[in-house]
Amino acid sequence: MVPGFADIIAAQARIAPYAVRTPLVESWQLNAITGGRVFLKLEILQRTGSFKFRGACNRLVMIPESERAKGVVAFSSGNHAQGVAAAARLFGMPALIVMPSDAPRPKIEGTRALGAEIVEYDRLRDDREAIAAKLCAERGAVLVKPFDDAGIIAGQGTTGLEIAEDAARFGVNLDEVLSPCSGGGLVSGLALALKGAGSTARVHSVEPDNFDGMKRSLEAGARVQAPGGKLSIADALMAPIPGVLVFELAKDVLAPGFAVSDAELERAVAFAAQTLKLLVEPGGAAALAALLAGRVDVKGKAAALILSGGNAEFAQIAEMARKFSA
Repeated sequence: MVPGFADIIAAQARIAPYAVRTPLVESWQLNAITGGRVFLKLEILQRTGSFKFRGACNRLVMIPESERAKGVVAFSSGNHAQGVAAAARLFGMPALIVMPSDAPRPKIEGTRALGAEIVEYDRLRDDREAIAAKLCAERGAVLVKPFDDAGIIAGQGTTGLEIAEDAARFGVNLDEVLSPCSGGGLVSGLALALKGAGSTARVHSVEPDNFDGMKRSLEAGARVQAPGGKLSIADALMAPIPGVLVFELAKDVLAPGFAVSDAELERAVAFAAQTLKLLVEPGGAAALAALLAGRVDVKGKAAALILSGGNAEFAQIAEMARKFSA
C-alpha cells in the first residue's frame, strides 16, 4: 500500500529515539555561485553515514517482537545494508545482507562490523532478489526491501519533515529541492512529507546517466527501465527502474528529474571536500552535481539539496579532489 502523510508522521515518532535529526545548513559558497539561497540537508551525519538508517529503523521497529527472532534479510550495495544491520543490532535481530562483491570495501566492512552476516554476489550475473528470497524462505526471515516498501518510504520521508520544519525556522519558503535517487524511496517520501507539511517546493530526482529510471518514468507517465550499461561511480544509485509503490507515489508528487554524468559527480565530490569541507560519496553528491552543472536555475530562489551519504573510500574522494583541484 502506498504510504500517506500520516505514515511519515508515525515514522518520525517511531524512529525519534534512534535516528539523528540531521542539520539543514545554508551554504554561503553556493549562494555566491548561484545567486540564490542554497541549503544542505546533511544526511552524511545520519547514523551509519546515510539516510538509509531512517527507513530501515522504521521498518524493523514495525516487526512484531514475536517475529524478530528469525531475523531479517536485505539486499544492498551498502548504505541500506548498513542501515538494516544497525537497526537489527538495536532491536536484537539477526541480519543477513546480500551484497555485490564489488561494493566499496568501507560499506562491506561497515556492515560486517555492525554484526550482520554477508552473502556476496556478482552484480552482473546474479539475481540478488532471487538469492534474498531463497534465504528468507530457508530462515523464515522478513525481507527488508531497499525502497519499494511503505515502511521504508515513510521512514525516508522523515527527512522531508525535518527540512520543512527547519526551513520554517530560517523563514524560508523553498522553491526547489533536489535529491539523489536510485529506486526512489527517499525522493518520493520526502516529497510527500514536504507536500503534507504545506510546502510548494518542486522536488526533483537526480540519477546517474543511463541509470535514470525515475527521470524516464516521469517523462513517460509509466515505469520505464533505464538502459544501464557501464557501471556508474555512484554505486548507490544504480537501480534501473523505480519501485512499483514508489512510482505510484512519485508520479503525483515529483517534478521532472535530472541525470548527471560521472564527471559531474566527481566534480561535486571534489567541490564538497575542497570548498564545503564535507566528505560525500559520489551517489550522495548527485543533487549537488545537478546544481553545479546548471540543471536547475535557483537565482533569486531558495533551494535545498540532500547530501544523502558519505560512505566512500577516503582515497577515492582524495583522488577526485586532486583531479579537480585548481
